[in-house]
Amino acid sequence: MKVRVNVMKVHQPVSWAEEAEHLRTAPVAVLVARYEELFGEQPRTRHRVFLLRRIAWRLQANLHGGLSERARARALEIADDRDLRLTAPQCRKAATGTLLNSVRDQRLPLPGVVLKRQFRGQTIEVKVLSDGFEHQGRRFASLSGVAECVTGTRWNGFVFFGLQARKHAA
Repeated sequence: MKVRVNVMKVHQPVSWAEEAEHLRTAPVAVLVARYEELFGEQPRTRHRVFLLRRIAWRLQANLHGGLSERARARALEIADDRDLRLTAPQCRKAATGTLLNSVRDQRLPLPGVVLKRQFRGQTIEVKVLSDGFEHQGRRFASLSGVAECVTGTRWNGFVFFGLQARKHAA
């Protein structure tokens, strides 16, 4: 069902900027009606700011002639997105249960490497696994989990094990 709103022209604006300013305080129904007048179709939303911006843009484009043919052609060239993926690639599991196509953090050493760190007089050893970490027979999903277990407080695991420099506040 299409609802029509009568828009009474109480104030006749002199310029597009003045009309846009006048519409700023108008009810959303008035904005929708003006949008329909300018674009010849119903808006997809009733969001006030969106409607105001689109109406102001159209008023200005009508006054100044819109985009040049060269700018319009360039915009269409940029917007040609036929080669873009619409969905993310799916991660598949191999027969061993490990993820294929998974992105491994480049800061991590290869699986099998043992990370060592001195902490409060103890040598902390962590074995890097293909799907996590092992410390004292326990498996952890992240280095931060190992660091928290060892220290009793939250740590960035990469910083704790010296794989990343600590960022200092400026």
